[in-house]
Amino acid sequence: MTRQTASDKFSTSNLSKSNKSIDSWHSSADDIHDTTAILVSTIGATFSVFVLWGLSASLPVLCIFSVVYGFFGVMVLVPWVAALADPFDGSGMSMFTASLVLGIMILPTIITVSKTSLDAVPGSYYEGSLALGATHERSVFTIMLPAAKSGVLSAVILGVGRAIGETMAVIMVAGNQPIMPSGLFEGLRTMTSNIVLEMGYATGLHRQALIATGVVLFVFILLINLCFSLVKGGKKDA
Repeated sequence: MTRQTASDKFSTSNLSKSNKSIDSWHSSADDIHDTTAILVSTIGATFSVFVLWGLSASLPVLCIFSVVYGFFGVMVLVPWVAALADPFDGSGMSMFTASLVLGIMILPTIITVSKTSLDAVPGSYYEGSLALGATHERSVFTIMLPAAKSGVLSAVILGVGRAIGETMAVIMVAGNQPIMPSGLFEGLRTMTSNIVLEMGYATGLHRQALIATGVVLFVFILLINLCFSLVKGGKKDA
């Protein structure tokens, strides 16, 4: 009877030590989780300030990786869009969020190239327009902007081309749902995302379909370039 009691005490002692170890491990895990959440939130807020400052100053923030834009979308835009889409039974990871991220991504390209084109227009154009009695707005939109039309259209082509071919940032915020969305706040899967996600295991007809998707994207880019060429120089120059 004495041996059994000692054995029970030994088992109870080991069990209590194990419970204390598990509790301490959970406490440490919670601390690590909280610290990571605070760190991620701080990084996301810092990146938001940097992007907004760069856009407002028209700086070439073109060296930022796509995954960083995606991280910004996940940490900042997705919660905001989720709250906005809640009355519509929508989701934070949706077509609307992906559109916002793509818009933020292509703005530095369009702004920087367009500003360079406008700066290349001789200042005498603007001064002559003002001397003839035109207002500032009329001088900019009827004299300066048409003179820099070639560079502005090139900026739009570069920005749209990057948006169409973007994959990583869209994968992180679009929801990756292979369905046709019924609204702006519904998830979807783009053609580029579909190629990246399924090419690794695709075989036979499935692989051919993914390759055909890439061809469709290529043709779509060619059509966009052709349309911009027609708008830029007329049918003869295209």
